[in-house]
Amino acid sequence: MVKRVHSRDVTKAAKECLTDRGVTILDIAEIVMQMQSPYNSKLTMEECVDSVEKVLLKREIQHALLVGVELDRLAEQKKLSEPLQSIIEADEGLFGVDETIALGASLGYGSIAVTTFGHLDKNKIGIIDKLDTKIGGSVHTFLDDMVASIAANASSRLAHRLRDIQENLPAEERRIIEDE
Repeated sequence: MVKRVHSRDVTKAAKECLTDRGVTILDIAEIVMQMQSPYNSKLTMEECVDSVEKVLLKREIQHALLVGVELDRLAEQKKLSEPLQSIIEADEGLFGVDETIALGASLGYGSIAVTTFGHLDKNKIGIIDKLDTKIGGSVHTFLDDMVASIAANASSRLAHRLRDIQENLPAEERRIIEDE
C-alpha cells in the first residue's frame, strides 16, 4: 500500500528545506517588501512575512520546492548521472528546467507573479543573489529560482489584497489612498 503523506508533514518539510539551505522566511519577506512597498506605502514587514507564510502553505509551491532542493542536494553529493550532474552543478545558462519549475509554481498567482518572477530571476535581488553566486561548493540551481517564485507569489498576493481593500472602501477614503 502506498503511504499518503499528510499536508502538515509536507509543509514542515518545505519550510525545513529552506532553513536547512540557509534561507529564512524573513529573507524572502524582505524581497516582497522591496517589490511591493512602491505600491503600498503602509505595507509592513509583518504583512510580507504573513504573505510568504501563506504562499508556503500551497502544495504546488511545496512540491516544486522539495523537488528542486532535492536535485540541488543530489548535485552537491555528485549523485546525478552525467550530463545532468555537470549541467545542474554548473547552473548552465541554457538549462531552463529550474526556471520552468519555479515559473510553473508562480502561475497560480496570476500575471503579477509571473512578471515579478521574471524580474527577480533577471535582477537577483536579496537572498536570490547570494544563492546564485557559486561559492563554496553549494549548489542552488533550483533554490534561487524557487525563492524568486515564492517572493513573486507573495508579492502578487499582497497586490491583489490591496486592490480588494481599496475597492471595499468608501469613495472618499479610496481617493485619499489613490492620491498617495
